[in-house]
Amino acid sequence: MTDRSAFDGFVQARGPALARTAYLLTGDHHLAEDLVQAALVQAAKHWERIHTSPEAYVRRAMYHQNISWWRRRKLAETPLESYDAPVPAADPTLRLTLEQALRRLTPRQRTVLVLRYFEDLTEVQTAAELGISSGAVKSMSRQALQRLRVLAPELADLVGADA
Repeated sequence: MTDRSAFDGFVQARGPALARTAYLLTGDHHLAEDLVQAALVQAAKHWERIHTSPEAYVRRAMYHQNISWWRRRKLAETPLESYDAPVPAADPTLRLTLEQALRRLTPRQRTVLVLRYFEDLTEVQTAAELGISSGAVKSMSRQALQRLRVLAPELADLVGADA
């Protein structure tokens, strides 16, 4: 298989999963598409070096690019509510409530929660991905969850009703 066909196969196979993660990171469908595209451009440039573990490279590129973007962003953007977001959840009310709650967090808090609870990374893995200490991950996770409890108490009600 040529490098080009291997890269194309990777994009086809893992593109939807990368898009879901990007949406959770950004909270915006269009920014998520841009984030995946930027990460894949980087991956294509370095394919010969990363072809043995491209997904880890692309995800790390997405995390870092997202942080870089929100550091530079000066104006608040309002996401459109009219599209179907690629966040899986059996209960549509829970899905919508979760999306709205994640939008209320800072981008850094959202990134830590996505990595820890959606991507199921450990604190150490999350710290390595973001280039911060595991103590910072613990602290940000705790702060983000505490903020969610205050800003979106309806999540606790929804989860408690199903449990």
